[in-house]
Amino acid sequence: MRLPGGRNQILLSVSRTHLSGKPAAARPNFFPRTISRTFTNTARRRIATEAVPPPPKTSLLLRILKFTGIAVVFTTAGFVMAAAPAMQTARCESPRSRGLHQQPPSRARAQKQARVQRVKATSEDAMQTASEFLHAPSDKETLSLYTPEDAKAQEVEDFINNHHLVRELRSKPEFRESRPHLKIPKAMRDQSLTGGTLTGPNRVVVPPFAWNEEGGKSMVAISYLGRDLCGHPGIIHGGFLATMLDEGLARCCFEALPNKVGMTANLNINYRSPAPADAYVALRAKTVKVEGRKAWVEGHIETLVGEGETPVVLAEATALFIEPRQAAAMKKLYPASE
Repeated sequence: MRLPGGRNQILLSVSRTHLSGKPAAARPNFFPRTISRTFTNTARRRIATEAVPPPPKTSLLLRILKFTGIAVVFTTAGFVMAAAPAMQTARCESPRSRGLHQQPPSRARAQKQARVQRVKATSEDAMQTASEFLHAPSDKETLSLYTPEDAKAQEVEDFINNHHLVRELRSKPEFRESRPHLKIPKAMRDQSLTGGTLTGPNRVVVPPFAWNEEGGKSMVAISYLGRDLCGHPGIIHGGFLATMLDEGLARCCFEALPNKVGMTANLNINYRSPAPADAYVALRAKTVKVEGRKAWVEGHIETLVGEGETPVVLAEATALFIEPRQAAAMKKLYPASE
């Protein structure tokens, strides 16, 4: 018979002591404490289990109703969230609310559109520049590419076209007329000193005219120099005259070189007289010697005077131009004159 609360251990101990007739302390312990603890814990667990009844189970019908309700709620919420943008768009596009609910594009979207426009514009400019390089205008075509921008430019244009020196040069078949700076693509003229930066009102008012003799023998160019090119008041800057001589003498000898391209190796200038501003000038150059890739040229800048008058020499120069070894490739960037 088992008694609750570990009483079995006490009863067993008493009975064995009575049978042996010896004190309990003197007898060997045949029942270790671990066994006693096991009996005690087992009894306690049984009592605890019997004392606490299990929770009642929810009925199957109630569980089905709960699950169905939760599913309906979340499904409805999902449909509402999915349809919200379309409902907002329809409301904004309705005749009643049109113009009232239209939101401006976000800043990120606007920046993205701006970047796309810049890339597109850059690509178009690059394509246009490449096209102009590949289809550079001929010397004859450059004569019709310029339109005077104002009354002063028109006045300068008319004066040059009616000058006696121009009529004389146009009557000589060995000279070919052109406006060299107009061969530079429009997108690159802002990066050209004489073809863009120094052109315009009060500077180089109109693109210079040039006449090149066949074979690169000689050249004549006519320009009008405005007051914004001065170094001293009323006097054209000597550095600009040097630039004119550098370019002019080079253009003179290009056709005498094998690939019609040359770089300045040496340039010596002597200034003879102050160059007045707001005046017409003529640059004259001639090729004096050619050896392979080298060409020696001399020339000067003088005032443009009327028929029968003596011009004043403003500056004179001598120069050596050498064709680069890679001139055959550079020739594609500088189309030959036609």
